[in-house]
Amino acid sequence: MNERIERLRTESFEAPVTLDHERAEIITDFYRENNGKYSVPVTRALAFRTLCEKKSIYIGKDELVVGERGPLPKCVSTYPELNCHSLEDLEILDTRDKNPYRVSEKCKEVYRDKVIPYWRGRTMRDRIFADIGEEWKNTYAAGYFTEFMEQRAPGHTTLDGKFYSKGMEDFKKEIAEAISSLDFKNDPEATKRREQLKAMDIACDAVIIFAERHADLASRMAASESDPARKKELEKIASNCRRVPRRAPGDFWEALQMYWFMHLGTITELNGWDAMNPGHLDRYFYPFYARELENGTLSREWAKELLSAFWIKFNNHPAPPKVGVTAAESGTYNDFTNINLGGLLKDGTDGVNEISYMMLEVLDEIHLLQPQANIQLSRKNPDRFLKAALRVIRKGYGYPSIFNADTVIEQMIRAGKSVEDAREGGTSGCVETGAFGKEAYILTGYLNTPKIFELALNNGIDPVSGKRIGPETGDPSRFRTFDDLYGAFEKQLNHIVEIKVKGNQFIERMYADYAPAVFLSVLTDDCIKKGRDYNDGGPRYNTNYIQCVGIGTMTDSLSALKKHVFE
Repeated sequence: MNERIERLRTESFEAPVTLDHERAEIITDFYRENNGKYSVPVTRALAFRTLCEKKSIYIGKDELVVGERGPLPKCVSTYPELNCHSLEDLEILDTRDKNPYRVSEKCKEVYRDKVIPYWRGRTMRDRIFADIGEEWKNTYAAGYFTEFMEQRAPGHTTLDGKFYSKGMEDFKKEIAEAISSLDFKNDPEATKRREQLKAMDIACDAVIIFAERHADLASRMAASESDPARKKELEKIASNCRRVPRRAPGDFWEALQMYWFMHLGTITELNGWDAMNPGHLDRYFYPFYARELENGTLSREWAKELLSAFWIKFNNHPAPPKVGVTAAESGTYNDFTNINLGGLLKDGTDGVNEISYMMLEVLDEIHLLQPQANIQLSRKNPDRFLKAALRVIRKGYGYPSIFNADTVIEQMIRAGKSVEDAREGGTSGCVETGAFGKEAYILTGYLNTPKIFELALNNGIDPVSGKRIGPETGDPSRFRTFDDLYGAFEKQLNHIVEIKVKGNQFIERMYADYAPAVFLSVLTDDCIKKGRDYNDGGPRYNTNYIQCVGIGTMTDSLSALKKHVFE
């Protein structure tokens, strides 16, 4: 890496992680003034626009791709409309030994005097726990499952390549056409759809405003810059931000900036679990690279420098911290942004290109916590691609991970995706398969299978609390066969899963009704066409997951009991 990238990398690596109150204060002021004046989707869109209008903006002295969620790099925003940190939470985050979030006295003051008083009883977390029912709360409190959406919004989604050929003005035209085609005579949901579409339109304007503010700052910085080379860069940054995301990018640099504004928009709007994933960046960026390389306006060296500067931006965004016991025990800054490389193109041909190799080089050289990357390895990919990835893996970084692209595609086809959508999908987060830019695949939490097995060993009684959590499945000392034991476990498992699923039906409806993701909906097929939100069944595919944990422990436990007790 060159000197600029080394400086940017060092700054990102050494910058302290701080918790910032700016977003919380802006969103609190907005809701205090406007809550109840508009429909819920329009309220969310106007709140997003207010954030884009008022939040601090930052352009570092060496930066080539611009924009931060917080006022400064690694300055982490909070989302009190979802869950509101207590003063105790802030103290824990500030003082914990591992991976602390430094909290200023000003931040604590704003929370104490403004944020906490307003959001007490109004957050999504408060709504969920107030209305979900005692059976779910008792089972949750006893540790049989976790619930991601009591801490963060639905997430783990991944964007595709649509906004490299369409800008926000194009999306606004699609939205206007969708509104004009609404059938208010025969469709009882036409008014609801109109409000959602109006909100999407406002969200498009919001991210344009955000970009224009960066363009204005870059222009001011260029006007006072004495170094001719940096002055030229700042002028180009200003030009980039005036073009994207209003219109589709026209060159490689603009394409990088386009993605970054889309990323910031989605993670500023709501705090999805986990961070937004970019999808197949190599195939999205390659046409811009190839065209400019051919016409002589871009060199490989400069493209790699731009890509490296872009790469570092992800590391500037640690995961927003949780609340309650999770704030004390969940100690990672990683928000699990995962970039897919290789795989197959929509037509089934090899998806590897020169940007795939360049990204592996950048991954090797930058070597930061975020972003993570994986290769989607198909039998149609060249051996050179696998060898290039292995040269990075052998250094012990733990990445890129390797996935069988052909199997991933087959799995998605079995799940109902079209072959074209499956080929454009892949793996994201930690780690799920999905159709990028077309699917809401919502993770609902962990299912603690060893603890559920304890219910089978205690006739449905939780051994820690002594309370009945599961059904009576018999005294295990009277089980005569392994099948008796396994049958009891199955009954307990089905009982807990039933509680979990019923709870999630309620929670997901809460997010659809009270916390729509209007900007993410713009970027996800077929939300505009349906006039429905990402959190309300708008995407082409809608999938829910429960993540079973402790499978290895279960295997060991069942095997040991089968051998030593029943055989």
